[in-house]
Amino acid sequence: MTSAALEGAVAGLGVAVPLGAVGVLLLQEGRRGWAPAAGGATAVAAVDGAYATVAVLAGPRVAALLAGHEGAVRAVSALLLGAIAVHGLLGLRGAAEPVPAPSARGAGRAFLRFALLTAVNPTTALYFTALIAARGTGAHAGATAFVTGVFLASLLWQHLLAAAGAFAGARLGPRLRRTTYAVGYGLVGLLALRLAL
Repeated sequence: MTSAALEGAVAGLGVAVPLGAVGVLLLQEGRRGWAPAAGGATAVAAVDGAYATVAVLAGPRVAALLAGHEGAVRAVSALLLGAIAVHGLLGLRGAAEPVPAPSARGAGRAFLRFALLTAVNPTTALYFTALIAARGTGAHAGATAFVTGVFLASLLWQHLLAAAGAFAGARLGPRLRRTTYAVGYGLVGLLALRLAL
């Protein structure tokens, strides 16, 4: 059980630590306040855990289901990220302060947004499927511990990103904060373009 949990934790960090578009957006969300960033962080970890669960239960069937559809999923992901980048950059025009005051509903909205963003990335599902396939016939042994390890490791990392964004956002002046938003959304736009091409 401990071995499976450790494998899951390493797998969870393996998929979470490389800073991609979702990580950049989570840092940006942290600058809006801790509550929405924590909601987004929890959503990313929940989807990672769900994909690990599906990989454990369905294994090779997941890879077969996604096979041949990678292009379509990549196009949808690129459009979604592109729309977020454009919306974010346009929102900076004429705004005196690009950080809205946190609202009670912020965490729920962020959870839904980040869950959708993470779910449209097939790489996570394929990553966990490959790991489960590599475990061979013992894949189902310690499956619960493996999935728990994935979820907790991802949750810890995503919350660290959210906290880093909130910490930085509270200490940056309006002008510097606007610049970091522009750079962040520009990076998301570049990632969308790279995904599309």
